[in-house]
Amino acid sequence: MAIRRMLLSRKLLAATLLGVLAGSPGVAWGRVKLITLPVRERVEIQLDNEQATLVEEERIVPLVKGENQIDFSWANTQIDPGTIVFRVVSDKGDDAPEVKVLSVSYPPNESALVWSVSASEAGAARVRISYLLGNLTKSFNYRAVASNDERTLDLSQFMRLKNLANEEFAGANLWAGFGPNFSQPVGLNETKELLVERFKAVPIEKTYTCNPQEYEYLDRAQNKLRVPMHYVIKNDAEHGLGKAALPFGKVRIFIAGGGDDPQAGTAFLGEDWGKFTPRDDEMRLYLGVAQDVVVKRTIEKNETRRVSGNLYDQELIVKFEVENFKKQPVRLDVIENLRHLRNEVRGDNARDVQWELGKETTFADGPDEERSNAEQLVFHAELPAAGEDGKAEKQVLKLHITLKNEW
Repeated sequence: MAIRRMLLSRKLLAATLLGVLAGSPGVAWGRVKLITLPVRERVEIQLDNEQATLVEEERIVPLVKGENQIDFSWANTQIDPGTIVFRVVSDKGDDAPEVKVLSVSYPPNESALVWSVSASEAGAARVRISYLLGNLTKSFNYRAVASNDERTLDLSQFMRLKNLANEEFAGANLWAGFGPNFSQPVGLNETKELLVERFKAVPIEKTYTCNPQEYEYLDRAQNKLRVPMHYVIKNDAEHGLGKAALPFGKVRIFIAGGGDDPQAGTAFLGEDWGKFTPRDDEMRLYLGVAQDVVVKRTIEKNETRRVSGNLYDQELIVKFEVENFKKQPVRLDVIENLRHLRNEVRGDNARDVQWELGKETTFADGPDEERSNAEQLVFHAELPAAGEDGKAEKQVLKLHITLKNEW
């Protein structure tokens, strides 16, 4: 089993064995470095930790009867000596020698350590060496291709492996912390991209959102809010995902061509950075600002009423004039941050916002209970498609709210 916990990272250049001289008691052991190394029998590279990469390798080491010395060096590399672990893997054969690790020492002024190992008989022993290696890193990126009706997308997830560790691994077993294992050679100064997962026909929602606190105004002089568009991906089993968290990474977004031709090409929509998305959470992919959904926002009513002493209630009506010039209906998410609203009309006093929703609020279903909280209200507005002549039906929606006990 490979070790799964990691702390720091450094780098490996070479490992050498020291032949063991058998002799009478009292004879000093010399450090005779061999030019060649035993071939790695197995290499595991674990990339599940953001700060460190764990490498675990196994080698077959020839031993003589009695005390042996195994020399491990990493000159000009970044391996952390405190992370090196050496173990002897027991073989069950009748002729396998009994092997024990006696001690470890660090030659002065050298990037090396020496293990003293005793063997009951001459023979070969399998040893396992693990360490944290620097400059062997991973990153993730995605390719998302939306269907022409923008109801589903195909999501391909890639892992990019970058090896600047000045060490190569002829046949390594790579694991990203989730998904499949990859048996791949890792070359010197090599960058390679591996397909981790491909998810077909993932249901998505295309959203239109106005939020003056987050997205501000497209045209402040005309009170036009910016209306960004997003594809929303839910990372759960119901939407064909949910096997693991989706790591942070760049997402290239495309849309499939229309018509019945399955070979129709794709059009590039843009790029966004997909956030780290745990299971059951959402990833929102930015598509740009809608030009055919127009929202004008004004403060229609702003009245102050004294409660007692220096406490006041601030009664507000925020008016939204909304038009949809698209040929299909749209649901618009209208978000008001109440602290931001208070700062807009009174200035922020750093107190928690106390508020009460008024009866002149005209959003049909009231606040979205799941997405709203003590400082933010989320409403939905269903906008009909534009007419055949291209004209949009204007809707006037109002948020009536009283900020309580302000000073």
